[in-house]
Amino acid sequence: MLAGVIAASTFSFAAHAQTPAAAATPSAVAADTRAEFKALLPQAQLLGQSRLTVWGFKIYDAQLWAAPGFNADRYASQPLALELAYLRAFDAVDIAERSIKEMRRSATVSDAQARQWSLDMQRVFPDVKVGDRIMGVHRPGVGASFWVNGKAGGDILDAEFSKLFFGIWLSPKTSEPAMRTALVGGAGS
Repeated sequence: MLAGVIAASTFSFAAHAQTPAAAATPSAVAADTRAEFKALLPQAQLLGQSRLTVWGFKIYDAQLWAAPGFNADRYASQPLALELAYLRAFDAVDIAERSIKEMRRSATVSDAQARQWSLDMQRVFPDVKVGDRIMGVHRPGVGASFWVNGKAGGDILDAEFSKLFFGIWLSPKTSEPAMRTALVGGAGS
């Protein structure tokens, strides 16, 4: 997601995160997504951004949006938005598979739950191509809403899914701690 994800199953996450050369700005949020985004997160501001690069391959640029006062140590209890702008093409099934693998880094996920979440992700995430953008909005206690290239992609109304999914980037147990640091900017405890 939005994983290694949204992330690549063919790549290891022994990657390093870096700040994109051409830094994105708040205007990078697609105009047609902006109204929905503002309704869910009216005071959101760009906290940080990063680029995931694996073995020299650029995977995606990520941006994290949250309200003033966002606390990275309590990310799961606060609304936020994460947007990924893909720099490579990936199949939805690979995105879902990698997401589950990364989610299991921070919690035990049963095989039955993993199958359900994988189906849910394949329902809301398309196969992506270079230039596609997926924005996910974490709604604490409710679940997650997703937009693909500015159009509603769907919801996954499962609070535990949402917590673990956004934890791919924001949990202290993330496989990409440098990316987490860049995304949360100065929002600490």
